[in-house]
Amino acid sequence: MSEASVAVHADADLLAQAVAARLLVKLLDAQADRGEASVVLTGGRVAAAVYRAVATLPARDAVDWSRVDVWWGDERFLPAGDPDRNETQARAALLDVVPLDSARVHAMPASDGPAGNDPEAAAAAYAEELARAARPGNATLPHFDVLMLGVGEDGHVASVFPEHPVGYETRPVSAVRGSPKPPPTRTTLTLPAINTAEEVWLVAAGADKARAVGMALAGAGPVQLPAAGVHGVNRTRWLLDRAAAADVPVRLRSLR
Repeated sequence: MSEASVAVHADADLLAQAVAARLLVKLLDAQADRGEASVVLTGGRVAAAVYRAVATLPARDAVDWSRVDVWWGDERFLPAGDPDRNETQARAALLDVVPLDSARVHAMPASDGPAGNDPEAAAAAYAEELARAARPGNATLPHFDVLMLGVGEDGHVASVFPEHPVGYETRPVSAVRGSPKPPPTRTTLTLPAINTAEEVWLVAAGADKARAVGMALAGAGPVQLPAAGVHGVNRTRWLLDRAAAADVPVRLRSLR
């Protein structure tokens, strides 16, 4: 059964620094264990701060970046290089400053990519890429050491929104049309795919996230609140600042 924990940090800046340090340790541990590591990235302000912090930490040089696979949990279906794409954000903050193997950076297709301006085709193409990297004995998904998620004010994770049809999707990757948060068209890992990760980290900062975080930890339903429906195979970490943790019972918090 997945072990859950809640770590609360004083503010968003300290949260980003702590998550960055934790991520480097996780990558190093994975490489010590398996010879390689795999991370699934997310987008948003806190995520960008985490990536920038990783880039500045001396321990980043201990990671063999050529043996790190980088995936994404979701993406805005926009042209390559668009500043609103999660890939663009991650490249500017971290990926372009560490010596990654470009063949191991698995961006979700752009709207002007080989799949064309068809999000369903883009989702199918990403599912095929995942399957090609799958572990022996697993036909559809590779091993994910850690999968990072932001938490929306409405409790969405990746691009799985409350009461949206994608919440019922069983395929590993889905197109999203009619997203309540712009842009309206996206691609996303689904909850079943997210929940195959060894560890899932839910990272949230700010008072506007407190209600969703509190409801998720109180046991809300996953269709009504997708953040409540994600968990790692071995561990689920809620990594919060004090404002986002305002509705979390004190007994659940590990203050940092």
